[in-house]
Amino acid sequence: MPRAFSVGLTGGVGSGKSTIATMLLACGAAIVDADAIAHQLTSAGGTAIEPLRELFGPDAIAANGSLDRAHMRARAFSDSAVRTRLESLLHPMVRTGMRERAADELAGGLPYVVFVVPLLVETDSWRAYVDRVLLVDCSKATQVVRVSARTDVDENMAHKIIAAQATREQRLAAADDVLFNEAPLDEIEHKVQHLHRAYLGFAATKRPRETL
Repeated sequence: MPRAFSVGLTGGVGSGKSTIATMLLACGAAIVDADAIAHQLTSAGGTAIEPLRELFGPDAIAANGSLDRAHMRARAFSDSAVRTRLESLLHPMVRTGMRERAADELAGGLPYVVFVVPLLVETDSWRAYVDRVLLVDCSKATQVVRVSARTDVDENMAHKIIAAQATREQRLAAADDVLFNEAPLDEIEHKVQHLHRAYLGFAATKRPRETL
C-alpha cells in the first residue's frame, strides 16, 4: 500500500512552527509533532528515561522522574559530543513514534499528514520520507526575541541554540514552500489555506513535486 502524501514542516527555533501547524490542523490536516513525541518519551515513565539515565547519569533526570530539560539543554549546547549522543538516542525513537502516530491519524480518514520536524534539514532521513518541505521562516533577530521570552531560556542560550541549527540559507535552499512568519496573522492564515488546498490536490493526484 503506497504511503500517504506528507509534508515536512520545519523552521529554526522561534520561527513559529507550532502556530502554522495549528492553522493546518484547523484546515483538516493530520499533524504529528516531533517535539510532542519527544516530550512523551522523556516524561516520567517515558521509554527514553532509563536509556537517558544510563547514557548521561542521574543528574539528567529531574526529581519528578522526567528528563531535566534545562540541565540537558545546557550540556548539549555547550558540548557538541553530548548533543550528538543525545540526538542519536532520541531521534530514532521519535521517528518511530511519529510514524505510528501518523498511521493512526490517517486511518481516521484525514487526507494528508504534516510532520513537524525542527531538525528536518539537519537530518537526512526525514527529507527522503516527506513529499514536500514547508519552511516557516523569520529573521534571526526575531528568533532571538521569541526564544529569549521563554521562561527557561536566556538570550545567550538562544544564540547557542540558533548556532547549532542549520542556517537560514540552508533551510531556504531545502524548502519547497516558504511561509514568512512575520506578516500580519490574517495574511499568514490566507497563505496557509492556499497551501492546504494545494496539498489536498497533491494528495489526490500523487504529483507532489509540482510548483505552486
